[in-house]
Amino acid sequence: MQKTISYIKEYLKAYYPESEISGFIRIIIEHITKRSYPQAVISDTKLTEEQTYLLHSILYRLKNSEPIQYIIGETEFFGLPFHVTKDVLIPRPETEELVEMILNENKKSGLKVLDIGTGSGAIAIALAKHLEEAYIEGWDISEEALKIATLNAESNAVDITFRNVDVLKSYPTDTKFDIVVSNPPYILEKEKSGMDQNVLDYEPHTALFVPDNNGLLFYDRIADIALDLLEPNGKLYFEINQAKGESTVELVKKKGFINVSLFQDLNKNDRMVRAEIDR
Repeated sequence: MQKTISYIKEYLKAYYPESEISGFIRIIIEHITKRSYPQAVISDTKLTEEQTYLLHSILYRLKNSEPIQYIIGETEFFGLPFHVTKDVLIPRPETEELVEMILNENKKSGLKVLDIGTGSGAIAIALAKHLEEAYIEGWDISEEALKIATLNAESNAVDITFRNVDVLKSYPTDTKFDIVVSNPPYILEKEKSGMDQNVLDYEPHTALFVPDNNGLLFYDRIADIALDLLEPNGKLYFEINQAKGESTVELVKKKGFINVSLFQDLNKNDRMVRAEIDR
């Protein structure tokens, strides 16, 4: 196993920093051997011919900047396993902070929650796991994303209603909610030049980008939907573009929301907005 580890390090050192390679090694070894990393190393597991072929395939794809999560088809979010493909964004740690905020602020049982732009289902599923007797819906424009979200809900043993909805058009109004949450597309087209190549080349652009001249496109629309669908004293939660914190707050306030607050993530970037409906 030490030879395998040394081989991975040598192969990837021209493409990734050492700290990132160390993380890759653990993920790769566990994926290939189906054993925990300590078990595989301590028992000095020898790779079969099939496992060696799989290793070479993974390393080749990493060399071409493909995210490791897509290569192995899975990731972790809020301590839960998620299946991911190129049809969904890879859930980010900052979004875990949004989930944590919602859980800390909403302790009642039986809450009704709407996750707009659910993607892999990460937010909806994490909330379903930790909110008591909640009813949760997840909307997304992508049917392929909804297939992944449904698979993830099943594998995490939670019951969520997923709907194929383009929120810029018509949307269902048959249910009122206590919470509306969204991590919508918010990266400006002009910001592409500063992004990592692996994101640009592999993650779905429809879930990432908005026009330069309308950076708050989805926040504007989703805030209107929240005004329509929130119960009295309902709450709206957004993950935001760090450069659009104040403008997002201003937009939400102009629509009549109260107790509007802007929060930073652990990296001290403006990242979340929380607001309440005024009724």
